[in-house]
Amino acid sequence: MLHPIESIESRGSRRFGKSAGVKQLLLASAIIMAIGLGTLTSRTVAAQTPASEQAPAFDAPKEANAVLDAMDAGDFAGVHARFNTTMAAKVSAEQLAQLWKTLPTQVGPLKTRGVARVTERDGYTVVNIPLRYEKAELETIFAFDGDHRIGGFLIRPAAPVAAASPAPPVPADANYRELEVSVGDQATGLPATLSMPNGKGPFPAVVLVHGSGPHDRDETVGPNRPFLDIARGLAARGIAVLRYEKRTKAHPEAFADGVTVDLETTDDAVAAVALLRAQTGIDPKRVFVLGHSQGGMMAPRIGARDAKIAGLILLAAPSRPLLDILIEQNRRMAILNDGKTSDAENTATQQLVESVAAVRSGREITAAQAPMGLAPGYWRSIDTVDAVAEARAIAQPMLILQGARDIQVVDADWQGWRDAFHDSPRATFKLYEALNHLAIAGEGEGSLEEYQTPGHVAPELIADVAAWIAAQPPKKKKK
Repeated sequence: MLHPIESIESRGSRRFGKSAGVKQLLLASAIIMAIGLGTLTSRTVAAQTPASEQAPAFDAPKEANAVLDAMDAGDFAGVHARFNTTMAAKVSAEQLAQLWKTLPTQVGPLKTRGVARVTERDGYTVVNIPLRYEKAELETIFAFDGDHRIGGFLIRPAAPVAAASPAPPVPADANYRELEVSVGDQATGLPATLSMPNGKGPFPAVVLVHGSGPHDRDETVGPNRPFLDIARGLAARGIAVLRYEKRTKAHPEAFADGVTVDLETTDDAVAAVALLRAQTGIDPKRVFVLGHSQGGMMAPRIGARDAKIAGLILLAAPSRPLLDILIEQNRRMAILNDGKTSDAENTATQQLVESVAAVRSGREITAAQAPMGLAPGYWRSIDTVDAVAEARAIAQPMLILQGARDIQVVDADWQGWRDAFHDSPRATFKLYEALNHLAIAGEGEGSLEEYQTPGHVAPELIADVAAWIAAQPPKKKKK
């Protein structure tokens, strides 16, 4: 969901803001590093010192901390030597080095390392260690196999307690209900929730499509759950909503060998639309897609894949290539850290420029040579996405929504959509002065820290979406 950042003056008088972006890097990195962790189920156990009469046992927290020490010291070859055979084949020492060295340029210097937490998962000993950087709370996760070698490694944003808690129950006086469903088959399906208005219907309906990263069905960010707010807000207004766990969260093991943007986003969204259209009480001619951030960027492609989709809602959708935005982000981040650009930051930015050029050259390169250590095939699949051109090629109506305080998808993207469709009768635009990237209201310049403040998607945005859907006529069958 969270994209690289650009700070830019709008063509009007409103400034879109500036800040530092970390989520895109971290969440994308999680896709490639979560090897051996995806299918494990867990039970928590106490991390404790074995009794003195027992033989010395493997000290997983000590080993995990030693690995972090080695990476801090630059001994990535030594860490790679601790990988088991499967892990070593999937992640190179160079890829590991690129990920670790890039983190401080994105989130500032490391401040503290937290206390390890240990779990046992299907024969693996898993160690979670919180890392507090200057500008972000992260955690590393190590999975040690039965031979005490590293069989899985993951870096991700630290999940607040609120993010792990179950969704609050539907209010007793609500005029809608929620049903558990699944997108896809039993083995590889995605757990999902259908928020269904009470009554016979048939009701118009919406599928919610996440932004970048391994999101849950509520698109949880800190204590905020924008998709939960949107789903229940629309359901209360007589519109059914389907939200689902993103595949990179529900089945991260599926991406150990790389992922394309269609496998990550498009395919499941199309399947979710088909599932929703087949539900009793749903008007199959009035099924819409609401994509947020990267999901909004992919919405035109989703609409092209299924021409029966009644309309597209693009919330905070990039209109420019993500690789270009990534370079801009890193240049701006270097200045925002301390007001100047160091030699190391200049070097890192130049390496990123070269990595992007290598991806776009089409020549054979390794993941370690690609941006953020992600498979070059993934970046090439994203670089084929021209959201504006793909939107021009389809016929569905579009509602394009933007928060003026968004620090991640910014004025340049908003103006890209405006320039392309300002005179199109099938495009409707709404700009909200107070809203951030999560469509939550705030004051002043936006910041990443704001995402840790509890809030809710603006009711006026939800009302505007509902009104726009109500105004769309059912799609006619082609003769």
